[in-house]
Amino acid sequence: MTARILAATVAALLAVASPSPAASLKIGVTPGAYADSVAAAAEEAKSQGLDVEVVEFSDWTTPNVALDNGDIDVNYFQHRPFLDNAIKERGYDFASAGTGTLANIGLYSLKHKSFDEIPQNGTVAIANDPVNQGRGLLLLQKAGLITLKDGVGFHGTLDDIVDNPKNLSFTEVEGPQLVRVTGDVDLALGYPHFIVAAKAFDPGSGLIYSGIDDKQFAILFVVKKDRVADPDIAKFVQIYQTSLSVRETIAKAFANNDKLYTIAWTN
Repeated sequence: MTARILAATVAALLAVASPSPAASLKIGVTPGAYADSVAAAAEEAKSQGLDVEVVEFSDWTTPNVALDNGDIDVNYFQHRPFLDNAIKERGYDFASAGTGTLANIGLYSLKHKSFDEIPQNGTVAIANDPVNQGRGLLLLQKAGLITLKDGVGFHGTLDDIVDNPKNLSFTEVEGPQLVRVTGDVDLALGYPHFIVAAKAFDPGSGLIYSGIDDKQFAILFVVKKDRVADPDIAKFVQIYQTSLSVRETIAKAFANNDKLYTIAWTN
């Protein structure tokens, strides 16, 4: 056997013996249900030849910046109205590659047991981003504490309050940080999965909740548009949506209280 043939034979044998490198993804999340469930899916993905790095962010701005910069491949923290607003304001070329969990929101008080107990000139903490602030305001209107301009829906802002009989004052807070200020105000918008993650108080103690059947607020797997059909991303989304471990992790993240969330992709 000549040296050239021998070298070619060895190379061929090494190619057969050496497994091809695993595909890899970086997925940006926020702490709690989203991070934990993506991490559970990542464990299963590893056994299927897909390495997934879960990157946690503490705010709702950086995950989109990181995706736009190419620092991550996917983010999983925002719903459709939030995404649409980000695209409108920042010009992102993003799209959804799949649907995830639909989280409920609630109004919480650590000082009062009913809305009737909220005092005149009471204080309210609410999300500072446009869409989630609108969701919170709709919940306050449902509770009978304020009235919004007709037709503003979840696009409403504090400027759209037309009636505020208790003269409530509002503090605008980054959504994930609302749990930290709940004890400092009379009433706060709250996200149950963040409350569970912080071990702050009972996430099932809300005075009122949004409807869990509002699918437009389901969390999405968001990617750059040119990767919306990426087979590795599609594979991960499928693993996420079919994994029993993911379902169990989501339930645990919501304190095993099914009134706080729904599995949106099955409905």
